[in-house]
Amino acid sequence: MSLPPLVEPAAELTVDEIRRYSRHLIIPDVGVEGQKRLKNARVLCVGAGGLGSPALMYLAAAGVGTLGIIDFDTVDESNLQRQIIHGVSDIGRSKAESAAASIREINPLVQVEIHNTALDRENVRDIFARYDLIVDGTDNFATRYMVNDAAVLLGKPYVWGSIYRFDGQASVFWAEHGPCYRCLYPEPPPPGMVPSCAEGGVLGVLCASIGSIQVNEAIKLLAGIGEPLVGRLMVYDALEMEYRKIKIRKDPNCVLCGENPTVTDLLEDYEDFCGAVSEAAQEAIIDSTITATELKEWQDAGKDIFLVDVREPAEYEIVRIPGSTLIPKGEIISGEALAKLPQDKQVVLHCKSGVRSAEALAALKAAGFRDAVHVQGGVLSWIKQIDPSLPAY
Repeated sequence: MSLPPLVEPAAELTVDEIRRYSRHLIIPDVGVEGQKRLKNARVLCVGAGGLGSPALMYLAAAGVGTLGIIDFDTVDESNLQRQIIHGVSDIGRSKAESAAASIREINPLVQVEIHNTALDRENVRDIFARYDLIVDGTDNFATRYMVNDAAVLLGKPYVWGSIYRFDGQASVFWAEHGPCYRCLYPEPPPPGMVPSCAEGGVLGVLCASIGSIQVNEAIKLLAGIGEPLVGRLMVYDALEMEYRKIKIRKDPNCVLCGENPTVTDLLEDYEDFCGAVSEAAQEAIIDSTITATELKEWQDAGKDIFLVDVREPAEYEIVRIPGSTLIPKGEIISGEALAKLPQDKQVVLHCKSGVRSAEALAALKAAGFRDAVHVQGGVLSWIKQIDPSLPAY
C-alpha cells in the first residue's frame, strides 16, 4: 500500500546539498521535495553491526538529516568480516563512535547522535521518541521484541531485518497501517532452537543485501514514495539467489496491536520472556557446572572423563579443547548419540559459550547420565583462562 510521507520537507537545500544529491534530485519520484524530506528526517539505527553497518552508510549517503546510533558494544576482529562500517584501526573502540566517524567521512552534512549504551526497558521510550523512524539491526530476540513493543506503544514505524548464514528477511512494521512483529511471531522460538550468528555464522555480504533493503524501505517511508513492505515479508535465499514475498496479515488477536490488547506496557524482562535456555537446561546445570580451570585440573589429574564437544563440525575445525570428541548437540537431543557415550566414565559437555551444552546436558540427565556436567563458558572460557594462543571466533 502507498503511504503518505513520514516527515515534512525541510525549508531548502543548500548549493552543496544540491550538488551532492543531484542523482536523487533528477529522479522524478524523489526530486527536490523528496530530498528535503530526507534532510528533515531523524532516523535511529539500533545496532551498528552486520545490518547496521550498510544501513547507516547508505542512510548517510542518501542525506538523512539526523542519524542516531545506539550500540553498547566494542569492535572485535571477528566483526570485520561483515561489519564494514568499522576498520582494523577501530578494534577495541566503541561501535557507536566508530560508526559515527565513518558516517562523518561519508557525509559531513549529516548530524550524528550517539547513544553509547544498551537499549533497555528504562531508556527505549525516551530514545525512540526523538526519532521519526527506527531501523532495527539487532541480532537477538529479546531486543527485537522490545523494539517492536516500544515502536507500537509510541506509534512509530520501524524497518526490520534478520540474517542467518545464507538467509535473510526484511519487512516494515507499523501497527497503524498493518501488522507488528508479534503478528508475525507471536512467541519467541524455544530456547536453543534458532542459533545466533555467533553460533551459526553468517555470510558477510548477506548483511549488505538485507541492510540495503532496509534503507530502501526507510527512504520510501520518509519520502512517501513507492509501496513499503508493510504487510509483506521479503525472504532472501543467497545460495539460490531467490527473493520471495509473503503476505502478513494484522492479527486481530495480537496481544499488542490487536482489537483487545493485553500487553499495554513494556515487559519487565525481555530476556526472561525469550529465555536464553530452557527451564530443563536451567535445572540441569544446577550443581552440574564446572569451570574451564576445573576441567584442566581434572585432565591434569588424570580423572577418567569423557569430554564431548557439542558444537558443529565447522566450529570444531576452527578450534577445539584437547581430548574432546565431537558429538553435535542435535545428535544428543534426538537420542541418536546416546549409544556412543560411555557408561563407566563421567561425561563432560562443552560448546562455544555454554548455552548449547546446557541444553544437551538436560537431555543427558533425562536419559540417565546423572553425573554428567557441562563447562561454563565453553571453549571461549578455555581460551581465556587456559590457552590464550588458541583462536577465538
